[in-house]
Amino acid sequence: ESLKSGWELLAICLYFFSPSPKFHPFLESYISKHRESQCNSDNIPSPEMSADCLRRLKRAQKIVSKTAVHKPTIEELEHAKATICCPTMFGNMLEDIMLLQKDRYPDRQLPWIQTVLSEEILRLHGTQTEGIFRVSGDMDEVNSMKTQCDKWILPTDCTDPHIPASLLKMWYRELFEPLIPAQFYQACVDNFSNPEAAIAIVYQLPRLNHLVLCYLIRFLQVFASPENVAFTKMDVNNLAMVMAPSCLRYESDDLLTIYEHVQKEMGFIRTLIRYLDTSFMEGIL
Repeated sequence: ESLKSGWELLAICLYFFSPSPKFHPFLESYISKHRESQCNSDNIPSPEMSADCLRRLKRAQKIVSKTAVHKPTIEELEHAKATICCPTMFGNMLEDIMLLQKDRYPDRQLPWIQTVLSEEILRLHGTQTEGIFRVSGDMDEVNSMKTQCDKWILPTDCTDPHIPASLLKMWYRELFEPLIPAQFYQACVDNFSNPEAAIAIVYQLPRLNHLVLCYLIRFLQVFASPENVAFTKMDVNNLAMVMAPSCLRYESDDLLTIYEHVQKEMGFIRTLIRYLDTSFMEGIL
């Protein structure tokens, strides 16, 4: 039991923190060595646990520590523990989400959950629903749909577009790495009102991030059309306000600085909704 707890603790730490460059090879060697020994022993926790640690270590290599400026919350810690050996589409990296669906949907270029939730919102007439994306759906129903989606099942009995809309926002917001990676953040807020520069940044993103972002912007452009705004009361400014935090992340304890950055984040998404040509996304799934 203590050994199992030790591997759980290591997995949780690797979810949030990356080892130093000097320590990394030693830790990788240790995990790999014990993964092999676990495969040949009935007295040691399953090899899946050490395999998960190895996956988290490789993921930690790719990005800056998610919690560089704040301690993990209880909810974040619980999520990190709950997803050991139980991959989920929430709180994960885009690359890992695509790996999860590789066997089921080998030809898809976009995350299954992104497209099915977006389509469900449209099916339930979200374009004619006042306050869509602003009004929260019932959290019990949202969490129920979340559980089903993690089993690759989209409930067919939902009648409230606010439910899939809330879950879609949650999926974007909980991505382990923000949809627009941290290294592009400053360029985004510096060019929030410059259409040409903003569009250029979009085309500098990694291919998967580029496609996922363009799909989102194309989706929001549907809601930003005047005929839909008449029903939803969600114009381009409101859409940018509710979706910007799901695309760009800035962490600070200074409320004034946060406010200034939020305005620029909203401006960047607003600029993309207005000026980004997303016609090439037609038919891409």
